Amino acid sequence: MEITDLRREYNHQGALKRSDLDADPIMQFDIWFSQARQSSIHDPSAMSLATADSQGQVTLRTVLLKIYDERGFVFFTNYESTKAKQIADNNQVALLFPWIELDRQVKITGTANRISSAESLKYFLTRPRGSQLGAWVSEQSSVISSRELLMSKLEEVKQRFAGGDISLPEFWGGYRVEPLTIEFWQGQPDRLHDRFQYTRQADNNWLIHRLAP
Repeated sequence: MEITDLRREYNHQGALKRSDLDADPIMQFDIWFSQARQSSIHDPSAMSLATADSQGQVTLRTVLLKIYDERGFVFFTNYESTKAKQIADNNQVALLFPWIELDRQVKITGTANRISSAESLKYFLTRPRGSQLGAWVSEQSSVISSRELLMSKLEEVKQRFAGGDISLPEFWGGYRVEPLTIEFWQGQPDRLHDRFQYTRQADNNWLIHRLAP
C-alpha cells in the first residue's frame, strides 16, 4: 500500500459545536482530559512540547503533563536540558495533546516559566523512588559514552541515599506554561474538522473563535 493510500474518516465523536464548549478553556480541557483518561489512550497526559532558541532553532519532544489549573500546564525536567536552555533564551512555547484515538487534538501556545522550589518538591515527593533517583542520575541531553555509565552513577546515587529520603535536586523542577491560546480540534468527515480557539484577552477573559479546518 502506498503511503498516499493511508487514510480514514474522522467521525468518532460527532460534531463539536460552539454551544458544547465551556466559557473557560481550562474547564473545557478538564472535560476532554477526563474523557481521554477514561478511553483506551495509553498515555493521555503525554504532550508534545515545542521550544525554540534565540536563533529560532526549534526542538520538539514528548513530556508528561503533571499539573494543570487556572494558572496553566506544568511539566518537570532537568534545568540543564535542551528544553530548559531554550526556554531560558525564549520562553514562548507550544504544547500538543495528540489524542488520535478520539479524533481529537488540543493545541496550546503560551509562555513557560519555572515554578517555585516548594511546588517542585511537593511533586517530587510523589514520584516513585526509582524516578527520584533517576532525576539525580541523568545529566539530561548531555553526551554520554554508554548505558553502563548511567548504571554506575545509579549505584552511586543509591548508596548516597541508602536508607533515607531522596532530596530534590537543585537542577531539577517544574515549568508552568501559561496559555495565550488553547485550540480544541475535533476530527470530522471529509477533512472538514471542527476547530475552536480560545484567545486570552488583556482582562484575562477568553475570546472564542471557530477556525477553518
